This record gives sequence, C-alpha cells and structure tokens, in this order.
Amino acid sequence: MYGNAFISPEEAKRMNEQVEDADKLAAFEDRITRGEKIEPGDWMPAEYRKQLIRMIEQHAHSEIVGALPEGTWITRAPNFRRKLALIAKVQDEIGHGQLLYSAAETLGKTREQMLNDLINGKSKYSNIFNYPAKTWADIAVIGFLVDGAAIVNQVINSKGSYGPYCRALERICYEESFHLKQGHDNVVYLATGTPHQRAMLQDALNRWYRPLLHFFGPSDKTSVHSEKLMKWKVKLASNDDMRNQFLDQYVPKILELGLTFPDPNLHKNDDGVWEFSDPNWDEFYEVIKGNGPCNAERIAVRKYAEEAGRWVRQALLNPSDKYVTPLA
Repeated sequence: MYGNAFISPEEAKRMNEQVEDADKLAAFEDRITRGEKIEPGDWMPAEYRKQLIRMIEQHAHSEIVGALPEGTWITRAPNFRRKLALIAKVQDEIGHGQLLYSAAETLGKTREQMLNDLINGKSKYSNIFNYPAKTWADIAVIGFLVDGAAIVNQVINSKGSYGPYCRALERICYEESFHLKQGHDNVVYLATGTPHQRAMLQDALNRWYRPLLHFFGPSDKTSVHSEKLMKWKVKLASNDDMRNQFLDQYVPKILELGLTFPDPNLHKNDDGVWEFSDPNWDEFYEVIKGNGPCNAERIAVRKYAEEAGRWVRQALLNPSDKYVTPLA
C-alpha cells in the first residue's frame, strides 16, 4: 500500500523493474564516464541500442552506396595506375560496409533486415552520395574532400563507447588515410595540369561545395536528443563542430592550389569559427527524403544487386540444393 491506495502486484513489479533499470543505467553511465567500452553482451538502454543501430547501419549503407559513383569510373580512368588505385579503393569501401554491417548485427538487427530497409527507403545513407560524378575531377574531389569529411567524422566516432563500432572504425580510418592520399595526389595533378584539367577541377569543386557543407547535417547543438547521445558517447561532437574542423583542415589546402570555393562569404571569424552562406537546407532535406539527383539510381542498383545475387546467397546457405538458379 502507498498512502491510502493499494498497488496491484503488476504495478509493484513495474515499479521494481524501473528501479532496477535506474540502477543499471547509473552503472552503464559510470562505465562510459570511466572510458570503458560497452560490448554486445552488456546491458544498455534501449535508446542507446536504437541510436547505435541507426548510426552504424547508415554508415554501412553509405560505404556501399558511396562506392557506386566511383565504381562507374573504373573503366574510364585516365591511365592504368589510376585504374588500379580506384579498383583498390572501391574494394576497400565495400569491405568497410561489411565490417560495419557486422558491427550493427551485434546489436540485434540482421544484415538482411538492414539491406531490405535500405532498398525500401526506411534506412538512410549519406546525402552526399546522391550526386553524380560527371567528370574525372569529381573522382578527385570525392577522394580528397568527401573522404576527408568522412575521416573527420570517423576519427571522432572511433573514440566512442561501443566496442565493436570503435574497433571497426580504427581499421576503416587507417585505410581511408590511403584513400585521402590518393585523392590529394589526383587533385594536385589536375590543379597543376593543363588549363582544361584545372577548369574541370574547379567546376567539380563548385558542384560539390554545398553537398560537402550538408555532409555533417544541420546544427544540433540545441538538441536535447543529441546531448544524451553525446553523454553516452554515441556522438562525440556536434555537427557544427565537425563541419568547422573539416573546413579548418581543407579550405587552406584548396586555396593553396589557387582554387576557390563558390561562396564569397566563406571566412573564419574572430572566434575561429568558419562562416558561410546559407547552404540551402531545403535541398538537404529533399535529398534525405529520396528526391536527390541520383537517389532513384542508387537504390535501383542496390535492388538489382540484391536480386541478382540472391541465388549465390541461397547456394551458400543451402549447398545441397541442386536446383538453385541465378536470376534470369
């Protein structure tokens, strides 16, 4: 009895479970504060699990879909050396996706569910991979600036609280550093090449500038939701902080080459924070909704890959089935 009211056995059980969860939450947060890693078998809040699945799954999708615009240029690379480097990079990106799907699976969502959610539009991937790679200069910009933006995000997240994700990111960041060098070499080669090559590179920079600002997402410093994720070390920096770190590292490198960004308002203020023109967040949200220049194309390719590869998965799962046939 509480006060003048009786509590049912069911209500008493619920209240005891809440107390137990509160104790578990306190112990969970203490471990994170001490810098310990949370492992798959450990107790974790449902919201922590949910947000990690969302973030790791989105990252995995981004690695797979992100290989598509570069993959189309393998047969059109300007020389054999560039072709070999691009093949190796695309292979790495697909491998990163596999690592990340495995990390997400430790949280209870199967790879099949994740891929189905990608194809049906329920799961998202990075907005930046919904833009076309029109010229070889686009591949240079992707390799240097898009990968550079990804490294900023991944290096920060590799210091997070969930063990399997952090370990996957350590390997991914190591390999991405080679991709960055390949992209930088490509950018410098074009920037110091013929007038046509330089103009082609500047055109690519102009087209990728706004998607690069969108890459880190809109400001989330005032979001209570983000504060909780940062407390749990699911996120370790705000979108604005990561975007500012990226601009701090890469704007000077582009300007050193005598190239420009298509934004006269791009500058660092007295507080050391980069300011820029309104990046048109309406476009960002339209791309996220599936209305970007290449959304339909990217999902169509993934859908075909799933359907065309179904017979291989069936054969691996049921090696005794003699009647498994490929998609016609």
